[in-house]
Amino acid sequence: MPNRANAKRHPHDDAPDTADAFRRLATLPPGPQRDTLRSQIVEAWLPMADRLAGRFRSRGEAFDDLRQVAALGLVKAVDRYDPELGNAFESYAVPTVTGEIKRHFRDHMWTLHVPRRVQELRNRVRFASQELAQTVSGRRPTVAEIAERAQLSEEDVRTGMAALESYTALSLDAELPGSEDGYSLSEVLGAADPALGTVVDRESVRTRLAALPERERAILYMRYFEDMTQSRIAERLGISQMHVSRLINRCCNRLREQVLKDVV
Repeated sequence: MPNRANAKRHPHDDAPDTADAFRRLATLPPGPQRDTLRSQIVEAWLPMADRLAGRFRSRGEAFDDLRQVAALGLVKAVDRYDPELGNAFESYAVPTVTGEIKRHFRDHMWTLHVPRRVQELRNRVRFASQELAQTVSGRRPTVAEIAERAQLSEEDVRTGMAALESYTALSLDAELPGSEDGYSLSEVLGAADPALGTVVDRESVRTRLAALPERERAILYMRYFEDMTQSRIAERLGISQMHVSRLINRCCNRLREQVLKDVV
């Protein structure tokens, strides 16, 4: 759609004169004619959306993706703009497109989901730190100084500072800072102790074992702690091996039932 010089100066050099087009758009019913005019308006304002996207270069997102996000924000602005309010379209479109880009960073660029409040604290702490870095030399701004500049509590500043390190996740293959031997993070992370399950089982049956008759406790101890065979246990106690087998099975079944009953 051809751009015409606007009698009223726009605050943006790339702002086309679409006031008449917006007034016509507001009067058209849904249909092909309205869709065509809407597309022409969006196309006319795309250079401004691209310029706004350019402000967010070098923040870890591809520029083509930023342009798409900005274009989406522009479409939303065109659809929501009401020319009857008397405000210039660019005064509504600029914050709408910018907000759409910021939401994109907030919702898609963090490796982990972080509450919006924490993201806002991160930004306020980052801006305050950058401003203070120009007034203090040879050291980093203190938490108290950042809190005063950002008008936050020191606790909120610490939360924001922690979020500064949480925008992207550290690779497990990354070399640890200060490591002279090239150790990676994955080499120093702990792992689940396979004996933990044994500890849980042992503690679960401890009180039940204490409640068993003395002979049965002795049989279980010889079988599972001294690793004696059933025939040796039978020989030591002067009973048959079959009797030892029945006693062991009966004790184990009773203990199992008692533990499972407590779990349920």
